[in-house]
Amino acid sequence: MTQFAAFEGDFNREKAIWLKHGKYEAAVLPEIGANLILFRDTEQNFKFLREPEAGEMEDFKANPGVYGIPVLFPPNRYDGGKFEWEGKVYQFPINEEATGNQLHGYMHTIPWTVDYITSDAYESAVVVSQRVGEGHLYKKYLPFDFTITLRYSLNREGLRQQVTITNDGKEKMPVLLAFHTAVNAPFVPGSEAKDYQVKITIGQRRELDDRMLPTGAFQPLSPEEEQLKGEGVFPYFTEMDFHYTAEPQDGRNRMELTDTRTGDVLIYDVGTSYKHWMVWNQFAGGKFFCPEPQINLVNAPNIKNIPAEEMGLFGLTPGEKWEETTFLYALKRN
Repeated sequence: MTQFAAFEGDFNREKAIWLKHGKYEAAVLPEIGANLILFRDTEQNFKFLREPEAGEMEDFKANPGVYGIPVLFPPNRYDGGKFEWEGKVYQFPINEEATGNQLHGYMHTIPWTVDYITSDAYESAVVVSQRVGEGHLYKKYLPFDFTITLRYSLNREGLRQQVTITNDGKEKMPVLLAFHTAVNAPFVPGSEAKDYQVKITIGQRRELDDRMLPTGAFQPLSPEEEQLKGEGVFPYFTEMDFHYTAEPQDGRNRMELTDTRTGDVLIYDVGTSYKHWMVWNQFAGGKFFCPEPQINLVNAPNIKNIPAEEMGLFGLTPGEKWEETTFLYALKRN
């Protein structure tokens, strides 16, 4: 008989919504950015995402962008914190002094509302939301009325993330979103980093300047990057903090991480609305890396010489919605 549950509990003394279904479990931290902080196979003791241990919670709170699945809105870096949109210039604080940029926004740090949790024989699910209106932090910087809703559901097939953005206001608003997903490599007990190969549906690598902003040019892929988009490569072959176009293969836009020792594979299928990948591997540290699906090019609202469609820069008119579904699941290959 399938075992399933969805309930409020805690994770290292923080409020958590737990989802359990068959061999899988997941947990969301609504008060810390609605971070999906863990996704596990409890039968095999696989921990697919980087999750903070009890002694790492202060580090997590100080830097929540490198654990679990943090929500980035807007994602990555923006020149001087400025956003040009529909003839107006909006200003975010500079929070990365080294580059003089705004980095990642604040959605991954602030509390979200738990709308409901549910569980039955088909799935266990939670819905959390961020409603931006008068009095909200974001009204100081991007003065639009909008709602971001995240629905995480777990069943015997794996973990689904459904994100919806709704324009609740009277002006056209930009959609700027990514997920800084932190994947463990290794995720199988007894395996080492050297046992892992990763494939990602990257296309071209964008050149970034010394402030980590796109120049508009592309750089040739290294032989290892060609392997990254082809047969797969060691995820720590070099220090990576690279910005790529997405190039779906066989109709899918995804990351595939293989444990070559055991044949276990983690698939992160993100959908084709994400036109870019950021890939960061914490200085080739050998423990985790971040394949980050991103809708828009870094600094997109401020770039004039690249078509909006190519950059993934688009807006929602009043009442419009945008939605995408992402799927994390595991399989075995002999």
